[in-house]
Amino acid sequence: MGKTLAQKVWDAHVVRRTAGEPDLLYIDMHLLHEVNTPQAFDGLRATGRTVRRPDLTIGTEDHNTPTVSVDKEITDPAAREQVSLMRKNCAEFGIELFQLGAQHQGIVHVIGPELGLAHPGSTIVCCDSHTATQGAFGALAFGIGTSQVEHVLATQTLPMTRMKNMSVTVNGSLPDGVTAKDLILAIIAEVGTAGGQGHIIEYRGQAIRELSMEGRMTVCNMSVEAGSRAGMIAPDEKTFAYLRGRPGAPSEADWDAEVAYWRTLYTDDDAVFDKEVVIDASTLTPFVSWGTTPAQSAPLGSPVPHPESFLDEVEQTAVKRAQEYMGVTAGQPVRGLPVDVVFVGSCTNSRIEDLREVARVLDGRTVAPGVELMIVPGSMKVRQQAIDEGLDRIFDAAGAGLRFAGCSMCAALNEDRLRPGQRAASTNNRNFEGRQGKGSRTHIVSPAVAAATAVAGHLAAPADLS
Repeated sequence: MGKTLAQKVWDAHVVRRTAGEPDLLYIDMHLLHEVNTPQAFDGLRATGRTVRRPDLTIGTEDHNTPTVSVDKEITDPAAREQVSLMRKNCAEFGIELFQLGAQHQGIVHVIGPELGLAHPGSTIVCCDSHTATQGAFGALAFGIGTSQVEHVLATQTLPMTRMKNMSVTVNGSLPDGVTAKDLILAIIAEVGTAGGQGHIIEYRGQAIRELSMEGRMTVCNMSVEAGSRAGMIAPDEKTFAYLRGRPGAPSEADWDAEVAYWRTLYTDDDAVFDKEVVIDASTLTPFVSWGTTPAQSAPLGSPVPHPESFLDEVEQTAVKRAQEYMGVTAGQPVRGLPVDVVFVGSCTNSRIEDLREVARVLDGRTVAPGVELMIVPGSMKVRQQAIDEGLDRIFDAAGAGLRFAGCSMCAALNEDRLRPGQRAASTNNRNFEGRQGKGSRTHIVSPAVAAATAVAGHLAAPADLS
């Protein structure tokens, strides 16, 4: 029997396999940020261990970093302490760290691919669930907990129980105006927040192949919101073109040999998936979340659903609670809901392609009165590229400045957060209760819908603007 892409990558990294025990996997790249890592370093000190492969470990500051100014002290004591510990630990254990304001500083899931560290067929871990982003390159990338961080730091390996395999095939092409963000929201709405639980999802089909690398990263990023640990897309010519010449990519001398191996990383025709889902791309339209999970999403043109339309009583109760929290009523149109804040950023949608799409919608237009538009690039390199392309001038003219790199309001661990009761259209990946601030109401949208919403003052698509 043939193997899936995930099985090929997994099997290539098994260091030890013993009946009745988890497989011991070799880890090719370990990424760190300032949250959830101090305890791991304390564990190393307590046992007298060093970092096994500091050359395969890279850190960045992203969750707690300010985005309005990078030349002032971090004001929040807890955030300041986490950043301080990150700097101390990386210096002590010989780990390269991109500090606030540095050329390559930014969101960990943005700078990894940007630096060319996400190689097809590799294993990548980080103390953050959205490490799945880098599965867009055909890597097996997933988040790990604090004790697992310590294990990887000490041994460059990780005990892992083998996961099942799930395929999501998207046939046909996405219609004009429908983006990767709309696609993954539609997938999650279809399978639910637990649909991929215990599985590695492989995204396949024409619509997936037609996505840019940035679009593929958006899709894999939100695999976690479907309950999966990891999402993967088989590498192809787009993958190779994106990686070539980046700092962490193979050298020209090794390039051809690496690409020859990367071309073998696909699911065999006779491989069997444990679960299969098929989506017709031609039926999709811009999506938006109306509730408090990404699965509670619907086409922008549809109304908020009635709880009775869900068969399961538990789900009916969850829908009623979500609608009460979000301040929406069943049957109410989603399009037209007024917003206070629009946030463009996060590891889901803060790359240069996303900022270009926002600029395209904003060009010649201004942000609606009473609406705050926050544009936060995923890395300092993305920020500089946006400036080089003149996107910052379009943002300024529209009434929104270009901030510095960081997780910002997606995680709301710095000063960027909503006030209780404020409603936001946001390009991040999660809309849980209080995710963007206590009492915050978040509608997940694509960058294009976010920009149009900022102009209209209410949830809208670019096609709605006159």
